[in-house]
Amino acid sequence: MNILDAHCDAPTQMIRGRDFGADNPGVQVDFPKMLRSGITGSFFALYIPARLSNEEATAYAFAQLEELKRQVAANSDKVAFATDRESMLENASKGLVSIFIGLENGSALLGRRGVLEELYAEGVRYVTLCHSEDNDICDSCTGFGRWGGLSPLGRKLVGEMNELGMVIDVAHTSNDTVRDVLGLSVKPIAYTHGCCSSLCSHKRNLPDDLIRGISSRGGVVCMSIYPCFLSDDYAGFDDDNPDGRAMPELAKVLDHIEHAVAVAGVEGVGFGTDYEGINHTAKGLESIENFGLLVDGLKSRGFSASEIAKMASENLLRVISAQK
Repeated sequence: MNILDAHCDAPTQMIRGRDFGADNPGVQVDFPKMLRSGITGSFFALYIPARLSNEEATAYAFAQLEELKRQVAANSDKVAFATDRESMLENASKGLVSIFIGLENGSALLGRRGVLEELYAEGVRYVTLCHSEDNDICDSCTGFGRWGGLSPLGRKLVGEMNELGMVIDVAHTSNDTVRDVLGLSVKPIAYTHGCCSSLCSHKRNLPDDLIRGISSRGGVVCMSIYPCFLSDDYAGFDDDNPDGRAMPELAKVLDHIEHAVAVAGVEGVGFGTDYEGINHTAKGLESIENFGLLVDGLKSRGFSASEIAKMASENLLRVISAQK
């Protein structure tokens, strides 16, 4: 079974100095752990903090990209870049884990199609429109509703991304932004990391109508393993966990996946952990090496091998293919 994680913030850790070719103790992801995990591929997101100006955001995105390229090249016996199903399967046939690339926060695009095209040429295959604040493209779910959804620039960007073949990622965006994107995009979209607001009221989570709306248009919603997205018991949780709180059980992740499937159908759900962008995870999933526990958990909930295979990679790969 192929497994593709829709969101991992590894490039942030790379640019901070971590060697992903080493087997680093106590971290969530590195290349040796990916090899041992049995995972087929992961989207490494170029995370752009909302505090950066647009120009700083662009420079930071390309700095992360260069470091990512350097580390992948230095570990060509372990990993290789991929942009679609075919390249992922080719890498897997050689025993290599596939590294896909996403951009997390469209502020780095500078409102210029040329930057979007350059990133696409470098292998980036999705853009998360915003992060924790409203930007020139759209409103964030944790912003102030500057635009009431997409801005005029954002509406233009949706068309440009559709034309180019870049997946639109609506994680972090406001519900009104998601509705605007669904009304404009002629290609399936993705929600790469988050959970279901019906089970946990965190602002980052999606309501059922939007889960259904994304799926009904051929898109995919990818469930996370972050405690704050899993249960309202972790509302206001300090990610440094100074009180040593116990993390939610794996069952909470399975609950969100089951709910998403009930709303969207099994063809509309995927996995998007948010590894390396979070300090804590559901119990048992502290390392990507343990990803098999999630698959085993889904089996225990009665999902068939073919249903799990769809959620594990096929649904997200279908969305990528549909952009062409």
